[in-house]
Amino acid sequence: MNIMQPVKGNTKALADPQADISARLERLPITREVFWARNIVGAATFFDGYTVIAIAYAMPVLVREWGLTPAQTGMILSMGYLGQLIGAILFGWLAEKVGRLKVLLFTILLFVSMDVACLFAAGAGMIMAFRFVQGIGTGGEVPVASAYINELIGSKGRGRFFLLYEVMFLLGLVGAGLIGYFMVPVYGWKAMFIVGLVPAILMIPLRWFLKESPRWLAANGRYDEADAIVSRMEESVRASGKELPEPRIVATPVRRKSDWKELFQGIYLKRTLSIWAMWFCAYMVANGTITWLPTLYRQTFNLPLETSILYGFMTSAAGVVAAVICALLIDKVGRKRWYAGALLLAPVPLVILAWLGATSPLQVLILAGLAYAIVQTVTFSLYLYSAEIYPTRMRAIGTGTGSAWLRLGSSAGPMLVGFVMSSFGIQYVFVTFAVILVIGAIVTMLFAVETKGKVLEELSP
Repeated sequence: MNIMQPVKGNTKALADPQADISARLERLPITREVFWARNIVGAATFFDGYTVIAIAYAMPVLVREWGLTPAQTGMILSMGYLGQLIGAILFGWLAEKVGRLKVLLFTILLFVSMDVACLFAAGAGMIMAFRFVQGIGTGGEVPVASAYINELIGSKGRGRFFLLYEVMFLLGLVGAGLIGYFMVPVYGWKAMFIVGLVPAILMIPLRWFLKESPRWLAANGRYDEADAIVSRMEESVRASGKELPEPRIVATPVRRKSDWKELFQGIYLKRTLSIWAMWFCAYMVANGTITWLPTLYRQTFNLPLETSILYGFMTSAAGVVAAVICALLIDKVGRKRWYAGALLLAPVPLVILAWLGATSPLQVLILAGLAYAIVQTVTFSLYLYSAEIYPTRMRAIGTGTGSAWLRLGSSAGPMLVGFVMSSFGIQYVFVTFAVILVIGAIVTMLFAVETKGKVLEELSP
């Protein structure tokens, strides 16, 4: 059935309003509205990254101040990731029902309020509880933000545009390292959480200046609102003196309600299981490495606190450099080829480190840092890939459930490190991580689909 929609005094017949919105977005360059949406949401994502890793830089002080055992240390590091697992699934589902922006606002409010609570933690049990609830907020923010940003842009250069936004998460990790290095030795562990209160001010532009995803609006029958938003974007382009080509419909989305069970039906079953495995393997190694390194340097090698934090910061910085390189090249190389290559290459320095015995902090810094940087190109870009392989009706829930497996991997990583170190020795941690990455590479080569240069509706009907 055709839908008649008046535009500027004329009437055009729309075979499908979702397809129309997609085709109109597809022809747009990066508009001012989209540019600032990426920056504002990117700022929130920066502090999400900061909040996730802040505990790692507070931990060397807390271990001694509270007399924590390795098991307690692992649990504190892991509780935030367990909360993120719940948040990713819960808020991914909710974003399909009520919209992307409402959920983003609530998740930011949640993780900022728990930052305040952490300031008053008096022991391991309290900070575990606060970090768990905080994780629910941080776990929900990134997958919903990823779906939102992906839905605003066309296929041309989508990887580069999106991943340069996603770098903000990694800069948050680096920012936590800088704050940890300069402030924790002087002001104590609470300094990490005081800085985490800053994103509260981001709720002002999020609430008043950003617009809902047009693709989500159209998919939920709110075509007039979607049309108004896209029309403003088109007018902004024309006002800059650029001509817009006629919209070209590449694919018409299937018109059906959001249903999480569809993740396990048809073409999406293989995509779902493969992306879960990629999330789990890559993040188990990446976050198992980065969250434990400052404490390893401090406890195992007896380095000064400042040096332990500095080495952790250097590893995070190497990850950012590698991620920027990935962002600039992934549209040319392709997602599947990049992921398979990175997951096969990263085990090499880990195996060398295990062979050398991991007997010095310099060995760990160079070789574990190199492996982490390589794996980081996968972890930070999987949000791009997850949002590409699902349709609008389940993009947020698909990305959320996929990223739930990163939370499982991230929570298992620190606990695995603690167990293997206690039972076998530090070098066997790196052997274990190498094996996990190879498994992830095999899954990628066998089951991943290529998405570069394709319209979202073309990839996922």
